[in-house]
Amino acid sequence: MTDSYKFITADSVLEWDESCDVIVVGLGCAGGCAAVEAAEAGVEVIGIEQAVQVGGTTALSGSMIYLGGGTPMQTKHGFEDSVENMYNYLSRSSGPRPDLERIEMYCNESVSHYKWLCDRDIPFGTDYFPGGYERVADDGLTWSGNERSHPFNQYAHPIPRAHIVQAQGEMLGGAVLVQKLVAAAEAAGTRVLTQTSAQNLVLDGVGAVVGVCCLQDDRKVYIQARGGVVLTAGGFIHNREMLEKYAPLLATSKVQIGCEGDTGSGIQMALSIGAAAIRMDAGSVSLPVYPPLSLKKGILVNQQGQRFINEDSYMGRVGEFALYYQQGRAYMLLDDEHFAMPEIWDSEVLVSSDSISEIENHCGFPIGALAQSLDYYNQHAAKKADPLFHKGADYLVPLLKAPYHLLDVSIDRMTYFTFTLGGLHTLPTGEVLDPQGKSICGLYAAGRTVSGITKLGYSSGTSLGDGTFFGRKAGKSAANNN
Repeated sequence: MTDSYKFITADSVLEWDESCDVIVVGLGCAGGCAAVEAAEAGVEVIGIEQAVQVGGTTALSGSMIYLGGGTPMQTKHGFEDSVENMYNYLSRSSGPRPDLERIEMYCNESVSHYKWLCDRDIPFGTDYFPGGYERVADDGLTWSGNERSHPFNQYAHPIPRAHIVQAQGEMLGGAVLVQKLVAAAEAAGTRVLTQTSAQNLVLDGVGAVVGVCCLQDDRKVYIQARGGVVLTAGGFIHNREMLEKYAPLLATSKVQIGCEGDTGSGIQMALSIGAAAIRMDAGSVSLPVYPPLSLKKGILVNQQGQRFINEDSYMGRVGEFALYYQQGRAYMLLDDEHFAMPEIWDSEVLVSSDSISEIENHCGFPIGALAQSLDYYNQHAAKKADPLFHKGADYLVPLLKAPYHLLDVSIDRMTYFTFTLGGLHTLPTGEVLDPQGKSICGLYAAGRTVSGITKLGYSSGTSLGDGTFFGRKAGKSAANNN
């Protein structure tokens, strides 16, 4: 798989077509920030982008950036966040064995990062939207994770942290974000080369990265990097071979989120020179059953007819639990009083009946399992309790009014949205590591090309937050290597 991206040696390069201090490969939000920081540090930067226009997957996004610790936006809307509170949430919600050093750095500098973005003319919205699902609008602050649901509300006071970049005309907020970042990079002296596809890293005699071989109009172009190369080329959600090898569950969804360039090229180039990749099976899995939010009053069950999660969880957690732990089989049961169809995404009523046993028979659930799950739930919901999963009291109501309706929200019936979270192993400052934990000289990376803050347990906005913040770190480290 890595043969097409195999490194080449500097002594095989007869002549460099371009030369600079830092090359940034891929100009989404991570690459844009890397280029800004490197250029503002006073070094010569070339940013290359394989597409006709800059933007990558960022340009297709809802433009949420996960920021907190007491940003001016949070304060404006009456929310008192702190670095410790933000850390307590992210350190527990970001998957098993999270990178605590990375999370701590991100939380400590989140407010200053917000101000840095504002100083680069990033136009955040101004209003607060209290809903619990992604919304295409010009709001400035909303909820985008599991802050309000158990168990995370036991560790950290719930605070909204999704800061939304405003759309401009027909341009999505994510596209606005990248355009502003690349404009700032160019203003600082970065040269941008579009329709230029990185193919191979170039190594010197001691194994340091000293350049990149690219394709430009079907012609090989060699660009020398005196300080280093920053890989910000996205994830691998559109590389079927890599998905089947590393993250086959993500390949089962109807929609894989990412631009056409999310083929893992940056990861493969780095692997070819001995870099380490970690958490390659991890992904974001969104199951957008809501809105309406009233559907959270139903119960989600697996193919054994048993509940497996508190239904007020964020759609990324619901999707992750359904796909990773329930083989993508999930159903939502509601009574007639609380039944509604999802407003945005397609679903279907698998069966409606006055009899729970009839529903069990129709779906092949074990005899009595769904009835037992419902009886236990109703018994405690009547007392505003949920001993199993601690669903929030606002959504705890007994489901008593027949007929009952079962929505099929399994991965082959409902639209799940997936993208990769695994990638290169790096230091928080961007240096790419080998399997022994040693930095590879001259090679840096950020964004979805690396394994970042979120290993699992995705909160929307952490990709753009992680990409912009650690893109800056990588760009600065590469600039300091000159």
